[in-house]
Amino acid sequence: MSIPAALLSLPLRAAADIRARRFLARDPLAAQQELLTALVKRAACTRFGRDYGFHELAGLPFSQLYLQFCQRVPLRTYRQTWDQYFAPHFVHDSAGKRLELRNQTWPGLIPFFCETSGTTAPTKYIPFTREMFSANRRAALDMLACYLAAEPDSRLLGSSILYMAGSTSLNPLGSGVLSGDMSAITLQERPAWLNPFVEPKVPLSSAPWEERLQGMAERLLTNRAIRVISGVPPWILLLLQRVQAISGRPLLQALPQLELIIHGGTSLAPYAEEFKRVFPDNAPRFLELLPSSEAFMGFQVQGEAGMRLTPYYGAFFEFVPISQLDESGAPRFDAEAVPLEQVVAGERYAVILSTCAGLWRYHIGDTLRFLDTDQYRIEFTGRDKFLDRFEEKVTQVEAEAAVAALNDQWGGAVCEFMVGPQIASRRHLWVLACRAELPDQQQLSTFLDHHLQQANADYASFRSQGRINPPAVLVVAEQLIYDWSREVRGKLGGQSKIPHIDPTLTGELVAGLDAYHAALPQAASSLSFSQSVT
Repeated sequence: MSIPAALLSLPLRAAADIRARRFLARDPLAAQQELLTALVKRAACTRFGRDYGFHELAGLPFSQLYLQFCQRVPLRTYRQTWDQYFAPHFVHDSAGKRLELRNQTWPGLIPFFCETSGTTAPTKYIPFTREMFSANRRAALDMLACYLAAEPDSRLLGSSILYMAGSTSLNPLGSGVLSGDMSAITLQERPAWLNPFVEPKVPLSSAPWEERLQGMAERLLTNRAIRVISGVPPWILLLLQRVQAISGRPLLQALPQLELIIHGGTSLAPYAEEFKRVFPDNAPRFLELLPSSEAFMGFQVQGEAGMRLTPYYGAFFEFVPISQLDESGAPRFDAEAVPLEQVVAGERYAVILSTCAGLWRYHIGDTLRFLDTDQYRIEFTGRDKFLDRFEEKVTQVEAEAAVAALNDQWGGAVCEFMVGPQIASRRHLWVLACRAELPDQQQLSTFLDHHLQQANADYASFRSQGRINPPAVLVVAEQLIYDWSREVRGKLGGQSKIPHIDPTLTGELVAGLDAYHAALPQAASSLSFSQSVT
């Protein structure tokens, strides 16, 4: 006689409850002290450790260790780390690319590199060790345990997750070294016992984006064991829209089994109205997390508003107030980082990490705001590329909040957007990709301008002084921005997000999108707003 599945899940639920209680009882400050001490001891034998005398620091009490650590080790950008420690071991010749780091900034050989790329910067190779993979796995298990502990009626145990990864291909970078998307590394290194529970499978997981999107939508409709979707908000929406188009039914009827959407990588706020539209009631639960190629940084505990910083997973955190960033978004030469115990609620900070992958006092380019210092709840406030070309320092979260407010006013018409500077005109250009008609562009300009003035004192001051002119607004059909991203940027789908703030110095990206729109024949550039995204 077989044992009912409900009985089989009882030990797992008990284990989840224990794990969740342990997580919630942890002391983040004590964990950070233990982490830095362990990282310094572990890396003392490396070239980096010898350069900065880690052997001398390893036996010190934390207060002395941290003081000496800050005095000896400077804050670093990627370029500074690359030039000093990575570039000497990078070869790019007719045989291909090779990057073999052994005992440089972390003991042993770095087996993986996460490839990330900016709009104008060359490819970045972020080291990713098996210790980091183990830390990320612990974070995922803790988040799941907290969810299950808070949801006794959950049906996730034994179900499958649809993981909207980026490219799943890995590239050789030398003997025993691979590089690629972080999601590809995660998928390759996952335990074999997880394979039956992760969708999509090969060959669909490695298919071109359009084919993959169609295939994932079909899998959602046919595989009722898929109760979780994980991905970036705009691509999750595209997937759900494709499911609706295929099924011809409301999502609650088409996907009655869907219980949880795990999202990260960009704020949900600009997409909130669209999610309300596709789930008018009885929506699945949403959990936000904050992963990065450098380290796992935070997740939302089920039942709580916002994410908690999670300083337990192989990374020592420091924070630089955004007022101490230079015009490129990097810490100034005289910037002073503070540890977690010294952060102030309400302040926005750039994140500095020292990790079990061999990054040391490394400026990762993300900014956070602390909502409190009891549980260290945070909100992601964007990348280091602010709207700052006129010294206004408008953050990504402020731009996203303006679009979210616009969607509240006009029924979720804006599906995607990008804003950047028009230097000669001393103004911002907003490109709004819409699924429905909007008011005239002057009215939209006034609305966005007013919202930013209320949210950002510097912007309001500069506007009142005439140092920044009112913004320009370009409204395009939803499909156009995806066509532009695919044809011009060569990026669409997975983890390739539309940048909400143009990261280039002079607004080349938003100008290119404007030019792409202007160059199209009128019929093509004025696609029906009711056209489905494909």
